[in-house]
Amino acid sequence: MQKVLIITYYWPPAGGPGVQRWLKFVKYLPHYNVEPIVYAPENPNYPITDDSFENGIPGRVKVYKQKIFEPYGLARIFSKRKTKQISSGIITTKDQTLLEKLMLWVRGNLFIPDARKFWIRPSVNFLSRLIEKEKIGTIITTGPPHSVHLIGQQLKKQVKVQWIADFRDPWTSIGYHDKLMLTTASKKKHKQLEHMVLNEADKIIVTSNTTKLEFSQLTEKPITVITNGFDTYDEEPVPLDATFTISHIGSLLSGRDPLHLWQALSELVAENEAFKKSLRLKLAGVVSSDVLESIKSFGLEPYLDLLGYLTHKEAMSLQRSSQVLLLLEIDSIATKGIIPGKVFEYMAAKRPILGVGPKDWEVATLIEASNTGKTLEYQQFKEIKDILWHWFLQFKKGELALPHSKTEQYHRKELTSKLAKYIGKWE
Repeated sequence: MQKVLIITYYWPPAGGPGVQRWLKFVKYLPHYNVEPIVYAPENPNYPITDDSFENGIPGRVKVYKQKIFEPYGLARIFSKRKTKQISSGIITTKDQTLLEKLMLWVRGNLFIPDARKFWIRPSVNFLSRLIEKEKIGTIITTGPPHSVHLIGQQLKKQVKVQWIADFRDPWTSIGYHDKLMLTTASKKKHKQLEHMVLNEADKIIVTSNTTKLEFSQLTEKPITVITNGFDTYDEEPVPLDATFTISHIGSLLSGRDPLHLWQALSELVAENEAFKKSLRLKLAGVVSSDVLESIKSFGLEPYLDLLGYLTHKEAMSLQRSSQVLLLLEIDSIATKGIIPGKVFEYMAAKRPILGVGPKDWEVATLIEASNTGKTLEYQQFKEIKDILWHWFLQFKKGELALPHSKTEQYHRKELTSKLAKYIGKWE
């Protein structure tokens, strides 16, 4: 059986979608004659934790850990909340204090590519010996944080291995990159490191066709798209809500404030008594004050349920019980290639997805091809209102369903089969 070393910062008990990608690959790789060995930090500073993910770690997998020094731990002394946001990539520029601006400047210019850079050297020292000991033929680095890729880059120089770099998100083109107050020299350094990784790795994995196109302009190395996906679980059936529930799971920040959606809901409430009596808007996760103010300004507060952070199990239950699942992305050219991991679990819930995002959003193609809902642009008020009304009428008849959805290709086992083939043989 071929041995593959997975080098990742995010590993249980980390919460959120980032940890699930490689947790599931590790689960299914042995089905394809690949033995995964995991390397992760011993004392990480995770912005979100979810202990339930630890139950998903296969008992047979070897997991090696080494301590990591993270400046975020020191920064918490000054601002615990802001440090948590910045470490998870949540950056707001509105009403920033001088301390917040300083923290951003330090994060962007002193910690390149990111604040986990101090894990590189000790990891290389430890892993170079481990690779020889375990006779590992392939290493896979997964970022962000992109400093993890620099571990792979240095290991490639020291030991004979195949190195595959997995990009769950882009590097210099990701939405928050421009908010880091980067100097010209810092921007250049990021670009140099990105170019180095893309050209020194043997193979590259990305999660969207948009990122593949972007990276193909920077390297001639092989690039394949392996999206995120969904898994199957042994769970009790969940009854559908008796109300017309529209649910959003995940961070709902200021940049994802769908004003025309709130307006459409407000008008439908005013125009139809049955809609007014049936509507529930459930938001699970962090919701910005700007979004809450927008919801209140359209008179929707009486229909709003703020659920806070849910465990993965609770989130899946909410997805399956909701009538409609809401998917939002920032309205920007830079986000058209972003495919949130939750879209695939939305698909698995088999409830209609209403996506609102940028023009030419890659998610729209996925949802259309899989017959799992409808994706519209922020400006399409009439279309948003029309689809909500259409789905509400189906709901009233007990006919709101997805009888022709096609999602099998996004099952984690199918995606792992693609990964195993891409790893291939390495001598």
